[in-house]
Amino acid sequence: MNISLIRRLWALLAAYVFGFYASLLNRFSASGVENIPSHGGVLIASNHISGFETICLPWILLRAFPLQMIWAPAKEELFRNPFLSALFRSWGAFPVRRGRDLKAGKQLGQLLETEKVMLFPEGTRHKDGNLGKGNRGVGKLIYDNRPVVIPTALTGLNHWKFVALGQKAHVSFGAPLDFTDLFALDDCKETHIAIVERLMAAIAVQLAANMGAESL
Repeated sequence: MNISLIRRLWALLAAYVFGFYASLLNRFSASGVENIPSHGGVLIASNHISGFETICLPWILLRAFPLQMIWAPAKEELFRNPFLSALFRSWGAFPVRRGRDLKAGKQLGQLLETEKVMLFPEGTRHKDGNLGKGNRGVGKLIYDNRPVVIPTALTGLNHWKFVALGQKAHVSFGAPLDFTDLFALDDCKETHIAIVERLMAAIAVQLAANMGAESL
């Protein structure tokens, strides 16, 4: 993707402005960033617990990989506010219609050839922090495009209030998942389900580890 340097610099500046609130005025921390490849198609697949994720995850990723865009499909309602629309677009977010959006699916496939993409496999937010079921379409996306898949677990953000201070939250990035055996299977519903179930199981393991660490 040909993205202007000005847009990349704006994205980085916006990320650091929010990062001041997230990580200094609050206590948003990260681990496992070293598991994310610096180049190539990468899918950051995370659980979905809060609207804060839309800006917290890009902050961590842009801090680790300056001047790289972090692409993300987001529901079109988020783009109705001009200020928020400009902010989200600067970080690589793009609107997606509810239901089956073929144009967005094609765009995701193209991005996953060379770019970092942030995605929530559950498809809907779970404010209680419990992990929902993964969307079969994510399994199809992985099968078709074969990106490096990083299972990602977020905890704490579902309890955040704006503009409270001193709030805790954490994101952990797991090791890349191996789907070699599943990629050898037929391109069918059952294979796509098996792929997304493996992904969700890996996210669940990380969530359990995060919550265990918080209780210590």
